Amino acid sequence: MLQGVTVLDLASVGPAARTSRWLADYGARVVKVGPPPKQSGVQIVPPFYAYSGHRGMERVLLDLKSDAGRDAFLRLAAKADVVIESFRPGVMDRLGLGVAAVRAANPKIVYCSTSGYGQTGPRSQWAGHDLNYLAVGGYLDCSGRAADGGPALPGATIGDAAGGGMQAVIAILAALVQRAATGEGAYLDVSVADGVVALMSLYIDEYFATGEIPGPRHNILTGRYACYDVYRCSDDRWIAVGAIEPHFYANLCRALGCEQWLAHQTDDAVQNAIRADFAAAIATRTRAQWVAELGPADTCVSEVATVPELVHDAHLRARDVFVEATAADHGDFEQVGWVFAGMDRAQPGPIVRAATVTDTDALLGEVGYSAAEIAALREDGVAA
Repeated sequence: MLQGVTVLDLASVGPAARTSRWLADYGARVVKVGPPPKQSGVQIVPPFYAYSGHRGMERVLLDLKSDAGRDAFLRLAAKADVVIESFRPGVMDRLGLGVAAVRAANPKIVYCSTSGYGQTGPRSQWAGHDLNYLAVGGYLDCSGRAADGGPALPGATIGDAAGGGMQAVIAILAALVQRAATGEGAYLDVSVADGVVALMSLYIDEYFATGEIPGPRHNILTGRYACYDVYRCSDDRWIAVGAIEPHFYANLCRALGCEQWLAHQTDDAVQNAIRADFAAAIATRTRAQWVAELGPADTCVSEVATVPELVHDAHLRARDVFVEATAADHGDFEQVGWVFAGMDRAQPGPIVRAATVTDTDALLGEVGYSAAEIAALREDGVAA
């Protein structure tokens, strides 16, 4: 879907790396831009399997602190469609590679800056990670509680992935659509914290409109009612129950032998009693037994799967969610495939290249550098 779109990505990890991963999975040509070996400590080098091993991407190593490296990047940007960077606000300007400099080389560029708190505001220079953005965006406070009563740590980097990476993908695609219509590029200020607020908008808007303070079990989606909760089975495994609609709830009550609660789905006064009866009934059988019976019975019940379990799930396997990749240094291994709608799930398994392999010569050659000029850049440590 994005064939013909070229992306320069200066990030090695985090939301921006997720952004370029998904753009590449939609067919964009993604070029990872990193520092040469003499500056290898500048960026984190993720494990070979992380971000799907940067499958289908190219790599160029440039010293962006040097004039020659900066010029090389600008020449690459002049032929690109998108630039993604995730340095602290102000760093790209200090390097001479901010949006103004890149626009001078390519007025139609879509320039995407990703950061924790955005390019402006009192927190713009603060360091942070996924947990911080989930915290300030209200996600942690509205989630479940740990044994000590504090907010439980999330099981996924939701801020980085959805608040940051997916937000950036959406913004970039919107900017490319706008450019196709107007010929104009765009500057995108992607804040992960802003993205978390967007993810929390259902609860935040509720607070604005009603004064209701969100939190664990404040409404149906955060566990206020027994029909939306997790329950332990006889084998100490868990099922998730999401029977929000009354007819699903009724099916569940009948299946559990709890018909006495049919008329009390949202009766706050008896939720503890309903939850206790549901728990007692579910504790009589194994997870597999309950899922086999309740899953297809319009009760909104599913297993709480572990990662080792879900990778063998028949449904996910039938949908080609996982693919087999090959890495020169690590052999064959599986990874999450091209899972978003519209991606080509039938394509051959990817080859994951070693992090030391670059496409520098070919990429610089495409933008007009001669073999002698490239050799000189390598000799000077500007390129690798």
